[in-house]
Amino acid sequence: MSGLRSLASLARDQTGSAVIETAFVLPILALMSFGGFEVSQLIARNTELESAAAEATAISLASRPRTETEVTNIERVIEASTGLADENVVLTRKYRCGIAATRVDNLALCLPTETVAEYIEITLSETHHPFWTSFGVGSEVEFTVTKTVQIN
Repeated sequence: MSGLRSLASLARDQTGSAVIETAFVLPILALMSFGGFEVSQLIARNTELESAAAEATAISLASRPRTETEVTNIERVIEASTGLADENVVLTRKYRCGIAATRVDNLALCLPTETVAEYIEITLSETHHPFWTSFGVGSEVEFTVTKTVQIN
């Protein structure tokens, strides 16, 4: 009888239940918190790159880059404002020959009689390594932002 009483009192005892519930829930909450933080970092960085591309567009419109040195100067401004490496900021001249739907990289591809529209294509790229990739989960996130602005 006394064994039955101690078993019944043990069944009513709930002093350790909070610890057990916490042990189950805490890892899930921690992962959700870290994941939410990481996703907010991804969104913030993408927004920063979009803003930098808009800044490069504004600079290109304000003072039309006529030489490669001027294009390089715009690249340097964007690199400084974003912290991107030289290979991650690319400004390329593009040309539209007459009423063609596509742009070309070489002005010599346009006929001398065609009206030529000149563009600057701004491409910013970056690879982000979320913390969960260090545990073998998921993969890197590639950012690529491209803006094209007509400068003539």
